[in-house]
Amino acid sequence: MPQHKPDWLTVRMPAGENYQRIRKLIESHHLHTICQEANCPNRCECYNSGTATFLILGSHCTRGCTFCNVSRGEPTPYDPGEADRVADAVAWLELDYVVITSVTRDDLTDYGSTLFALVCDKVRKARPGCQVELLIPDFMGDRKAFARVVAATPDVLNHNLETVKRLYGEVRRGADYDRSLDVFTAFRELAPGLILKSGLMVGLGETITELREVISDLAERGCRILTIGQYLQPSPRHHPVVKFYHPDIFIELAELAQAAGIDIVESAPLVRSSYHAKESYLKISTAIRWNS
Repeated sequence: MPQHKPDWLTVRMPAGENYQRIRKLIESHHLHTICQEANCPNRCECYNSGTATFLILGSHCTRGCTFCNVSRGEPTPYDPGEADRVADAVAWLELDYVVITSVTRDDLTDYGSTLFALVCDKVRKARPGCQVELLIPDFMGDRKAFARVVAATPDVLNHNLETVKRLYGEVRRGADYDRSLDVFTAFRELAPGLILKSGLMVGLGETITELREVISDLAERGCRILTIGQYLQPSPRHHPVVKFYHPDIFIELAELAQAAGIDIVESAPLVRSSYHAKESYLKISTAIRWNS
């Protein structure tokens, strides 16, 4: 089992004027970002380019994924004012593209879907023309929750499968592989033109054959954008890194995904779900216009 990170996983420490500006804005608005909560290695690059992925529904998750650095514990009360604070931040930063994600809230009757829709609406009013990507949990497969999100007309709907089916019980406690796949089936039926996206981590103990299978499953269900990155263990109490993939393998995985029918693939060691989200959206939008 690997003991030391290879050189290609070296990340420079957060710094820069925009990094400090965005971090202070987030703190002053009492907001959360997945960039900070999940200790994303790209937060310096993204903050310095003036972008961030906002985390709604509090900072405590009701599940216990062993790869994730987001806190698990007693969830905070539902806060509708969170939508206004996110929208204000998006407007103040003059963002043209924003990603909204959340902790998983299995304790809520709507699983948080109402707040996702509300944030999408508030952002569009505060910052007209801003594209919105919603990175949602599985909502326990609730079709009514999916319908609320569809009614908000996001530009991209993202749900991360994260890993292969065999590892779900060990890595994604409380989740179910087939239920996650059904998210794509449901949204494809509810909104056939909606751009669907997903993300995978490697290095958790999966095989290349298993990665082929999950990529094929996503392609068959209409996934148009896929991110693939190296899993990095947040702390000793999290799932260990079983393997560090060489950058050349990420190129091969991208080629595999594109051959399976996925249009846009971001695949590299430090890629995360929201990495180059705006650029991926622009690429797929151009492709759709070109083919229409």
